[in-house]
Amino acid sequence: MRRLPFLAATFAVAAFSCRPIPSSESGLVTPESGERHLTNIRQLTNGGENAEAYFSRDGQWLTFQSTRGGRTCDQQYVMRIDGTGLVRVSNGLGKTTCGWFLPDGQRLFFASSHAHDSTCPPRPDPSSGYVWPLDRYDIYTVDRDGSGLQRITHYDEYTAEGVLSPDGRRIVFTSLKDGDLDIYTMNVDGSDVRRLTNTPGYDGGPWWSPDGKRIAYRANHPTDSAQLADYRRLLGERLVRPSRVEIFVMNADGSDQRQVTQLGGANFGPSWTPDGQKIIFSSNFQNPRGGNFDLFLVDAGSTRAGADQIEQITFSPVFDGFPMFSPDGRKLIWASNRHDAKPNETNLFLADWTP
Repeated sequence: MRRLPFLAATFAVAAFSCRPIPSSESGLVTPESGERHLTNIRQLTNGGENAEAYFSRDGQWLTFQSTRGGRTCDQQYVMRIDGTGLVRVSNGLGKTTCGWFLPDGQRLFFASSHAHDSTCPPRPDPSSGYVWPLDRYDIYTVDRDGSGLQRITHYDEYTAEGVLSPDGRRIVFTSLKDGDLDIYTMNVDGSDVRRLTNTPGYDGGPWWSPDGKRIAYRANHPTDSAQLADYRRLLGERLVRPSRVEIFVMNADGSDQRQVTQLGGANFGPSWTPDGQKIIFSSNFQNPRGGNFDLFLVDAGSTRAGADQIEQITFSPVFDGFPMFSPDGRKLIWASNRHDAKPNETNLFLADWTP
């Protein structure tokens, strides 16, 4: 499961674009009006569902998940930032999500469901409304060429969304292992697991600040007994309803948990600007029932920031999400439905960042 798996494909299809790529050369995409921070936008993939692309520490490689090749669920890949050197690093079984490079760039980790079931997990029953499946992922490490696969968690419950700490020593992740969707940290070998969140409800999508002292995440904590009962009922079916989540921040030890946004709708995929002062995230708060998600910036020190306290970054009429700045802060990678050749395709875009 992605940090927000294809909300664009689940909401109103009418919102999607099938426009050809306007370019002066292959892969170069014209920014939408208002996208003043984004220049030299390049489309790195073309076709299928491609998302959650994250940089190696040297900024030269990306790892991402994709359904390329006609697959029905994601596998994990690596490639250079110019789109060359593509290698599948997962074993082709089950479903994968949420990859991240270890410090040397020669090895990475990701989550996979293949130990539980070698086939793709079933999709949720549409009668449940818009829900995410909580597939039985565990976390694995692997060499950049796809060899040396090793399992580091053994929970056989949803365990994914891993991000490496800036010092390379610990992984923050989300898991259902204790009966609720909570955030944990562990050493890179899977030892010394520590639970950071305990409030009943959904806590997920964690991301370390550049100095490793704070963690941004998304959360929804039911406020009445009926909401909590519905949340727990869905958990019993390994499902969660993510249509209302806000951005939060806490210290790296789980203390001082604080709500950063109060926008309504689904706010997800938070990561940090390189200076650690702001958080970039995706949201559909302008139309919570629609499929148009854009990227926004909010000051990390905000408390329950509203629409007048954030800055809009993308302006396409479709889905934009999963943003990450390059280690040097000069580029932004994200996933988008813009310029899709077929409806609902999600591709990766890399842009130069202009402050």
